[in-house]
Amino acid sequence: MSDLPVADYARNMRLIGYTDQGGRPDGVQVMVNKGYAIVGHMFSQGFSVVDVRDPRNPKPVTYVPAPPNTWTLHLQAHDDLLLVVNAKDLYRDAILQDEQKYYVGSMSDKLGLRSSQEYSAGFRVYDIKNPAAPREIGFMPVEGVGVHRIWYVGGRWAYMSAMLDGFSDFVFLIVDMADPTKPSITGRYWIPGMNLAAGETPSWDSSRFRYSCHHGLVAGDTAYVTWRDGGLTLLDIADRSAPKLIAHRIWCPPYGGGTHNALPLVDRDLLVVVDEAVLTNCADGMKYTWVFDIREPSNPISISTFPTPSDRDYVAKGGHFGPHNVHENRPGSFVSSEMMFATYNNAGVRAFDIRNPYQPVEVGAYVPPPPTRVLDHRPGIPSILHTNDVFVDANRLLYLTDMNGGLSIIEMTG
Repeated sequence: MSDLPVADYARNMRLIGYTDQGGRPDGVQVMVNKGYAIVGHMFSQGFSVVDVRDPRNPKPVTYVPAPPNTWTLHLQAHDDLLLVVNAKDLYRDAILQDEQKYYVGSMSDKLGLRSSQEYSAGFRVYDIKNPAAPREIGFMPVEGVGVHRIWYVGGRWAYMSAMLDGFSDFVFLIVDMADPTKPSITGRYWIPGMNLAAGETPSWDSSRFRYSCHHGLVAGDTAYVTWRDGGLTLLDIADRSAPKLIAHRIWCPPYGGGTHNALPLVDRDLLVVVDEAVLTNCADGMKYTWVFDIREPSNPISISTFPTPSDRDYVAKGGHFGPHNVHENRPGSFVSSEMMFATYNNAGVRAFDIRNPYQPVEVGAYVPPPPTRVLDHRPGIPSILHTNDVFVDANRLLYLTDMNGGLSIIEMTG
């Protein structure tokens, strides 16, 4: 325990285990499956598997490299299947190493309608009966930039965002996983104006705002899909081949956009919606995690926001400050409609009690120290903590990734 990194700040949480993931400390999405943490990398172009059966002594066991020039930053693990995105490594594109260029305006304006294929685009399926040794069994290619993020919790259907040739940015896809060795696209949805190849014209200022599907979570026959500056859509997907719009809400402007994910709490008719902080020194404004009332799905109403961390001046700390992601209540993990866990970039991870949805309360926090090794190669990005993703297991252990800072395993103490 004495060799563990010392927290910058902690309340009702403590670090019990840490690893630099075998010398690849850059982590994005993390899944825990059968006692193994599977971590997608931001800069190392691949994913790693860490044995966390003893969470106080995590041990890297496997690294699976990506094809050349390919991102594998997001992944989903359920039972014996692992789905891993493949997309153009956009941070190796010279024009997109500037955050303003990456997050402001449509992606097609930077990359064109068609993308050259010097990278892998689509997603790969792995057999993880033994999660320490993933075995590739399937691949679904797409024409375009590739897949960004996936939602898969077993069964026939997977849901993902992908940028396909002819579109202005990433759109929502429904994928048939009946044969995991041969996944196939069943349904698509985009905000009207995104299908440039079909002659559609954006109704928004595409030089300023980025309408781009980040991903969608699904409960029953409803998909809750986020679109960065394009806000939130609720989709009726009873017919998986023909998603239909239920409601669309946009709050950018006046708020800063970057809507990242939407977590449905259907037992309470609530929806937790995260706006991602994407620019250094809050150049995109203060971002919030919103609570929506969805009793009437055709009219979702925002009723509160999570409190912004205030134990220090995080704007002055530098880097990104504000929400990034929320634990998504996956089957087999910690599932709650009252306790939320969210990452806040340079403010670490936070726990929130939302039993009163009109007045969420922060009840725990853990802020790791700054990274000791920085793999982020983009110019102008400070060596600041960028806490990225959190997975909470059924025992309420938190698995926390950072863009440069490795994997932290944290327990609640309060």
